[in-house]
Amino acid sequence: MDIDLVYLWVDGNDPQWKAKHNACIGRTEEQSAVNCDGRYADNDELKYSLRSIERYAPWIRKVFIVTDNQIPIWLNTSNEKIRIVDHQDIMPKVCLPCFNSALIEHFLYKIPGLSEHFLYGNDDMFFNKPVTPSDFFASDGFPIVRFNRRPFRKFTLFLKEKVMGKPLSNYVQTIRNSAELVNKKYGIYYGGKTHHNIDAYLKSDCQHVAEVFKNEIEATWTNHVRSANDIQRNIYSYVPLAEKRAHLHYVTQKTSFRLHIQNESHYNKLERYNPLLFCMNDSEYATDNDRKRAAAYLEKRFPEKSQFEK
Repeated sequence: MDIDLVYLWVDGNDPQWKAKHNACIGRTEEQSAVNCDGRYADNDELKYSLRSIERYAPWIRKVFIVTDNQIPIWLNTSNEKIRIVDHQDIMPKVCLPCFNSALIEHFLYKIPGLSEHFLYGNDDMFFNKPVTPSDFFASDGFPIVRFNRRPFRKFTLFLKEKVMGKPLSNYVQTIRNSAELVNKKYGIYYGGKTHHNIDAYLKSDCQHVAEVFKNEIEATWTNHVRSANDIQRNIYSYVPLAEKRAHLHYVTQKTSFRLHIQNESHYNKLERYNPLLFCMNDSEYATDNDRKRAAAYLEKRFPEKSQFEK
C-alpha cells in the first residue's frame, strides 16, 4: 500500500508570523499552555524527524508539510517526495488565520494527492528504530491505534474537576470532548489517552467522521487559537474503533516515549527504553537552554543530512 506522512510545522520565530499571531490574540506575550513560546518554537525538529524517516522508514511515499505561508530555509523543495501545503489550500477562509493545531487537524484529509493510508505527526516526533507498514496498519488494512492505558479516565476527570475543583488543561478538555461525542453517538467511552506520537489514519475514515460530526466540528471553525470546545483528533481514531475498523494497542515506554525537554532525566530514560517512537515535547515549562540541549541531542542522534535538505 502507498503510505504518506503529514506534518504540521510552524516557525514561531518568524517576525511576520509573530505579528500575525500577536494581532490575533491581542497581545505581544503570553506564557499560558495554550499560547506559550514553546507551542510555536522551531528548533529544527522537523529536519531531524525527516532524517529519522530516511533512516528508519524509507518506504514512506510522500511527505506533506502543512504550514502557514512558511517554508523551512533548509528544505529541499525540489525533492519529489516533499509537498508544502498551505493552510489556505485545505481550510475555509473563516478559519484563517489559524494558530490552533486542533482545528488544522480536521482538514488534513483534504490535502490534494494524499494517500488513503497515511501517518500524521508533529514536527517533534521521531522514528527511533526501523519500522515497517505493519507497525501502523494491520494485514486487513485497518489502522493500528496507539493509546496510553487509562481504565478509569472518565471517573478520574470527574473527580478532579467536580470534586477536587481543579480545572482541566485545554489539552485534556479537548480529548474529553472527543470521547463524549463518540460516547453519545456509539455508546462507548474511550478513556485511553493519546500516546502523543506518530499515528496512523485512513483518509476515508477522516471523511466519514467529518460527515458524522459535521455540525460539532464546524462549530469550532472560528477557534483561531486553542479553545475549550475544540475537538481533539482522537475522534478520528475513536470512531473507527467503535465501528470495528481499527486495532487498539496500548503503548509502553518501550514502544512510545514522550520526552519533556525541560526534564534532564528523560534523556537517560529514552536511551534506556529505546522505544519505537519518541517525541521531544516543548511546553510553557521549557527554557531556551532546554531547547538548546534538545537540539544538541537531536544533532548527535541524527547527524547525517537527508535527501530532504539542501
